[in-house]
Amino acid sequence: MAIRITLPARLRIRLGLDREWWLLLVAAALGAVMGVAAIAFIQPIRWLEQAPDRFGSLAPQLATILTLTAPIAGALLAGLVFWIVPSSFRGHGVSRVLYAVNRQQSSMPLRIGIRHWLASTCTIGSGGSGGPEGPIVTIGATIGSNAARWLRGDIASTATLLGCGTAAGLAAVFNAPLAGIFFTLEVILRDFSLRTFTPIVVAGVVSAATAQTILGSQQPLFGVGPEHFQATNDFFSLSQTPLFVALGVFCALPAVGFTRLLPFAERLFHRIPVHRNLRPAIGATILCALGTLFVIVLPDSHAQPPFYGAGYAVTRELMDSSFYSAALNATPMVMAVLATIVLASGVLKAIATCLTLGSGGAGGLFAPSLLLGAMTGGSFGLFLHAIGFSSAPDPSHCALVGMTAMIAATSHAPLTGVLLVYELTGNYSVILPLMLTAVLATTVSRLLHRDSIYTAELSALGIRLGSMSDHTVLRRVRVGDLALITPTTALLHEPASRLVQLMQQHAVDDFIVLDSNQHYRGMVTSRDLREALVNPEAIPLLTVEELTRDDLPFVLSGDTLDIAIDRFSRHSVETLPVVHDLRVPKVHGLISRQELLRRYQLELERST
Repeated sequence: MAIRITLPARLRIRLGLDREWWLLLVAAALGAVMGVAAIAFIQPIRWLEQAPDRFGSLAPQLATILTLTAPIAGALLAGLVFWIVPSSFRGHGVSRVLYAVNRQQSSMPLRIGIRHWLASTCTIGSGGSGGPEGPIVTIGATIGSNAARWLRGDIASTATLLGCGTAAGLAAVFNAPLAGIFFTLEVILRDFSLRTFTPIVVAGVVSAATAQTILGSQQPLFGVGPEHFQATNDFFSLSQTPLFVALGVFCALPAVGFTRLLPFAERLFHRIPVHRNLRPAIGATILCALGTLFVIVLPDSHAQPPFYGAGYAVTRELMDSSFYSAALNATPMVMAVLATIVLASGVLKAIATCLTLGSGGAGGLFAPSLLLGAMTGGSFGLFLHAIGFSSAPDPSHCALVGMTAMIAATSHAPLTGVLLVYELTGNYSVILPLMLTAVLATTVSRLLHRDSIYTAELSALGIRLGSMSDHTVLRRVRVGDLALITPTTALLHEPASRLVQLMQQHAVDDFIVLDSNQHYRGMVTSRDLREALVNPEAIPLLTVEELTRDDLPFVLSGDTLDIAIDRFSRHSVETLPVVHDLRVPKVHGLISRQELLRRYQLELERST
């Protein structure tokens, strides 16, 4: 039974929460739960990632071998999790959440969260190239969706609570509630209405506060705090604007390449004739071969290859201006060589991520995008100095801005990219270059490739996302909430003249056709009947069966309006049959284009 608590009517209407203000209480509870869940999820991964450092001094060679080959063990364990907790959806954390929001009325089974939790811990903790943010989004969405189900919420409140879970998870991981909130609004829900915004803000703030209280620190869970960005004060000037414009465009290119490469890798691994749960191990084996080759070429570069794991340690290193100080004091040739190495490492990180996730491994794309952006920005800054731009920003500043540009370009979410890096730095002076490069990178990436790295998987399934406001309104109402037309029926064996009689008696143009057992067989549409009436002398010679169309789809009464519009867009008809259950296709009514558009306009007026 849904929670009902009374507030003054005027206050409820002013807040935009006149029907569902109780969501604020549930959002606060979800925030507290997700603050604890984020710590419980991240800490084992951090412990596993730090294991080589703890044991390396005891047996360095053995530690190196174990580090290089650990992704294979992690992939096998992840495959075992996939076998125990199966799922038919081929995609990653955020894409799975988007699919639930857009096609499953924001319903996510609890097992999906368990599956991603365990498999991601095995994959990322062992060195697989992925981030923990996508899984924490899935975990939060699962908890929020099931909370709504337990409270018997409607579609709108279920979507809102799902968003509360995703925002709370990201807020706790990054200690960045604004980034978590706007990622949910920009990418997950695509809804900036006050009714949705308010509970999500509550959940994000409570989650970040809970994590900070437990840890006794304001440092993000992944370990990059504002102290790493103290050298970023006052580095933006008007003369540097063209350089940051070029950086935004430059970052869009690898972002589009990364976005295209991941689906390509998925298609390649899908063709391998082995069980899908074993494919992550194949990807991990190739990753280990790449890591071994890297260590042979550069044996003293890192304790493990920089493209292993989430990559936060390498990101911290690229944010430190001392990383570039030796090169900046050397010859242009040295700077160019270091820039090439950093950029090549970014390419390896993209390839490693595609091997890990494209083969079916579990993990997120946020952390790889951050590292790829830092490498792209850092190499860009080094190239500027190498070719003589002495007034160019420090490469560490370019790496910082590159992170924002890459997040914005890959996710098509510029607000998220700007706010994430701003909250990490705690420095308002970075806002101007962040905003400029994020918007430019997003614009260029959308021109080159219409899909983000998250929606590309949905596009492969034939799911297209519309604009934010339209999408929100269409998802708010179900077909069963509309006024349906009572179906007028005819039998297959009856003469076509029977349809003319029914049309005159009931003033209808579309007819449901049944067989002798009263089972649905198709429809006769107004267009088909009009074409037959062009030759009225032929009507007595025709039967209803000869005019019947059996290619028209059903619409479920539980489908939302965006799904109904998609059905209409594929067929030039004025009505479609509505059923409650596809297993028992008994037509309960007809939905018309006119009624759908009327209700859509009404909901638009309500949302303004």
